[in-house]
Amino acid sequence: MDQLGNRLHFQDEMQRLEEQALGGLDLVAKTIDRTREAIQHQDVELAEIVIADDDLLDGLYLQVHQGVLSLLALQAPVATDLRLVAAVLDVIKHIERMGDQCVNVAKMVPLAGHEPPRELDILQAIDRMAAQAKAQVLQAQQAFRLRDVALAEDLVRQDDEIDKLNRDVFRLALEAGDDADTREWAMTMMLMARAIERIGDNAVDIGEQVAFVVTGLFREFTDASRPDVVPPPAA
Repeated sequence: MDQLGNRLHFQDEMQRLEEQALGGLDLVAKTIDRTREAIQHQDVELAEIVIADDDLLDGLYLQVHQGVLSLLALQAPVATDLRLVAAVLDVIKHIERMGDQCVNVAKMVPLAGHEPPRELDILQAIDRMAAQAKAQVLQAQQAFRLRDVALAEDLVRQDDEIDKLNRDVFRLALEAGDDADTREWAMTMMLMARAIERIGDNAVDIGEQVAFVVTGLFREFTDASRPDVVPPPAA
């Protein structure tokens, strides 16, 4: 195979691996839906399904990761190809972490008890968080497919909604009843909210990889030391 043929083959394989990785975001979205239902109905069996199905995301991570490394071992990509290689490896890592956060939430469902105290405001806030997290996951997927930096940057605004709801859950949990059962349930809800909030963070991280692929420069969309400050878009 000549040099042009090798490059075309490399690009075709990378496109296949990219689509395989981005397909993992569809799996994450479905897992979030199941996790939401498990929380709302205290469905322990559904929570167990969420935990068991994480093997699918773990397997996808290994397939994409090994596929990229095998491709690199056979062919020498140019600089622009390496940009996509690095981004796809980063994306699949965040997808695997999203699955882990769903598992973390699912593992807490049995801890809440079969007939737990139910503070409706807390449950509604967590449900909205999960819905927002799913929306961000799918928006990150679309932004990467389209190489749409503006859509990727908008994930920061979307993530602000999850962060606000997370703070609301924390406040409501502290204001929950004084009895031990209610406080224990409220603390469990706080931990669930924190795990869901991390899914949103991972979606933003995927958005940052969109900007990297397009511009060749990596930049964080938010300043970790000043989370209220969003750097301006790259020129």
